[in-house]
Amino acid sequence: MVVGLLLVAAIGAGGAALYREFYSPAAFVQRYLSLLEEGRAADALQLPGVAISHTDLATTDILGTASDVLLRRAALNTLSDVEIVDQRREGDEFLVTATYNAGSHAGTTTFRVHQLGWIGVAPSWAFAQSPLSVIELTLRGAEEFSVNGFTLDRRQVAAGGIEAPPLEPLPLLVFSPGLYTVAVDTMISTADPVGVLADAPLVTVPLNVQTEPTEAFTETVTTRVSEFLTACAQQEVLQPTACPFGLQVQNRVTSAPAWSIIEMPVISVVPDGANWKILPASAVAHIDVEVKSLFDGEVTELSEDVPFRVDGTITILPDGSASIRIGAPAE
Repeated sequence: MVVGLLLVAAIGAGGAALYREFYSPAAFVQRYLSLLEEGRAADALQLPGVAISHTDLATTDILGTASDVLLRRAALNTLSDVEIVDQRREGDEFLVTATYNAGSHAGTTTFRVHQLGWIGVAPSWAFAQSPLSVIELTLRGAEEFSVNGFTLDRRQVAAGGIEAPPLEPLPLLVFSPGLYTVAVDTMISTADPVGVLADAPLVTVPLNVQTEPTEAFTETVTTRVSEFLTACAQQEVLQPTACPFGLQVQNRVTSAPAWSIIEMPVISVVPDGANWKILPASAVAHIDVEVKSLFDGEVTELSEDVPFRVDGTITILPDGSASIRIGAPAE
């Protein structure tokens, strides 16, 4: 009889241990986190309650246009040291809390799980609240960027495509928990990596990334400005058309004005919303021209330095090229 009781107790204890390890709400969450640890994004997305439709998104605080482009292995970062630290019941749901390291960041996340039904004698579980989150990215001065090394083009991901306003926040669905690092490294602009930890289900995490112009881009703009001013100087008129310099004289001009640029501006390109601008910079033109006095008819050679200022705007076009507009011409 004592042996029989011990056997029943052992079977009961074994069943309880089996339930905790394989069939409990905690085991279900552990399975999800293990898939993320292994980089198995597609398998994690197949677990009941993970995927969420755009219609369901519209009933949350998350934009229904959120893109699922980051729900893939290539966009995952390192998740490690996962441990389930708590499981408690709340009505028909279970709250399961886990700790982990996402990259170099320690985090804690609580998941809501409910029972779907039974598979034989074992309960089946689903997330009552999807563990997906959204990074709402505002990207200034670039169209291309990377997330955890996975390269994207904002125009290919935005709901409005190439017509989407450049500063319109871009909502991106991501797995939580997870560390997502956004970086920019293009011919035009660059931005140091900025990381954000998605550590709560169905929340929106805003991320603003301000890029800076690359040296190559600034050099290109400098070359274009120099070419523009040189072309202006080739106009044999006192007021070169659509140019930032010119000269007014009270006497009669008796020879074609000869312009030259004796001091080119030092160009600085800075962010301006979604695009760029050229900060006002000083330059000097020189003019040589013969003038005849209206008073006594004397002809003299006018040789004069003409200081002026240069600024401008730079717009990045849909094809990735830059449209450079030099500031208003001289009056």
